[in-house]
Amino acid sequence: MYLPDHVRRTPDKLAMVTAEGKGVTYADLEARSNRLAQLFYARGLRRGDHVAIFMENNIRFMDVVWATYRSGLYITTINRYLNVEEIAYIAQDSGAKAIVSSFARREVAGELQRHLPNCEVRLMVDGVVDGWMSYETMLADYPAEPLAQEWMGEALLYSSGTTGRPKGILRPLPDQSAVEGFAQRRLSNWFVNQFAISSGTVYLSPAPLYHAAPLSAVLGVQSLGGTVVVMEKFDAEAALRLIEKHRVTHSQWVPTMFVRMLKLPVEVRTAFDLSSHRHAVHAGAPCPVEVKRQMIEWWGTILFEYYSGTEGAGSTTITSDEWLAHPGSVGRASVGIPHICDDEGRELPIGERGLVYFERDSPAFSYHNDAAKTQASRHPHHPNWAAVGDVGYMDADGYLYLTDRKAFMIISGGVNVYPQAIEDALIMHPLVADVAVFGVPHEELGEAVKAVIEPRPGVEPSDKLAEELIAFARERMARYMVPRSIDFIAEMPRLPTGKLYKRILRDRYWPASAGTS
Repeated sequence: MYLPDHVRRTPDKLAMVTAEGKGVTYADLEARSNRLAQLFYARGLRRGDHVAIFMENNIRFMDVVWATYRSGLYITTINRYLNVEEIAYIAQDSGAKAIVSSFARREVAGELQRHLPNCEVRLMVDGVVDGWMSYETMLADYPAEPLAQEWMGEALLYSSGTTGRPKGILRPLPDQSAVEGFAQRRLSNWFVNQFAISSGTVYLSPAPLYHAAPLSAVLGVQSLGGTVVVMEKFDAEAALRLIEKHRVTHSQWVPTMFVRMLKLPVEVRTAFDLSSHRHAVHAGAPCPVEVKRQMIEWWGTILFEYYSGTEGAGSTTITSDEWLAHPGSVGRASVGIPHICDDEGRELPIGERGLVYFERDSPAFSYHNDAAKTQASRHPHHPNWAAVGDVGYMDADGYLYLTDRKAFMIISGGVNVYPQAIEDALIMHPLVADVAVFGVPHEELGEAVKAVIEPRPGVEPSDKLAEELIAFARERMARYMVPRSIDFIAEMPRLPTGKLYKRILRDRYWPASAGTS
């Protein structure tokens, strides 16, 4: 189904509502996305051109997405936490001819316009600053009618850049109309099909819409006529309140959100009616075993996990019941065939750790404007096998387990140390809100294990706390994994998507010449 179908049937139904209560109906979403599509066309944008959006989870966000998807344009959603130089890089690299931002992002957007000489269409929602045009005023000049020819659009999304500069993931533009394209997406969208998304779905999106997973889910829910409840910023208690208030049926999370909800006082966690909640999907990072076990005990077997990446190289899925039989796994293959290989590309036996590749009939992606990175992602002997930098192993039943990102593996005294296992243990300490583990220079060992801890609110960092945490670690892991030192931080540089900018932390401990990427 397609947006106009829902306008004919339920024009006044909410397509989206914010946590603060702002809503947009299907009739409004149809009219605004048509007006914006008309504006883009009048300003010279044609099929295959690019539009960028730099905005918080604003009620107008999906106007822009739908306008591009019904105009044959590429949409690039930009992380709202990036600085001017990073945003300008993505906008320029994508070749954006238009960009839409918001008055809430005015401080950065006001500087940004000077860096985008080739992007003449700059629209700002909810207000305006120099160098930008009013979104509302400009839209009023264009008809709320579909373009004469509505081609299907596509997303050109950029990786989070947690280990280096963001990389654009480019896929071919579909050679079909928007009507045909959304009919095809209905058949191929695993999220829609796995969870029986329908017009009765109420989907909670606590994550930012610029990220691939929530963006795809919201587009899927709206294409089927459901309602999306979107949070501008995740708050553990508020999320539970929204499930009860809107009778949420489906949701999508990252493990750090689970941690924060589990650390709420018991009387808060149990104060809300969550009985409408049927499917809680999570991804973005491997979930610590004990965290997931506690979530299943709390919410029941409604948790469903998948592993994939913006690149779409391949994916795995796992239900709660499967996970209880294979704790720690991210599931069996649902797209592509996984292979675990060493640094030379040799396939490794069951249980051995190595780089995770997925085999597809044809390469699933390329990195925009970067043939070298595209080639580096391919297996040295099998061009249809692609990797995105994750390390893991397979068990005898075909279940995949992730151990870390290859870029963050620590080599200490010649031994490979995987930070994720250490982080998973330390996060369970009652005084820890967040944790990052990485290697730092060590004269004798090459690298030593360092932990950076964000204490829970109200907990003061101290040498005594560091000693307590190291003792806690010693009880739960091998000696070579125990952090040699612990530092404290007021707030971890973690994105709302759950991704940690570990590179920023790690680089503080390495000389600039070390090339820590």
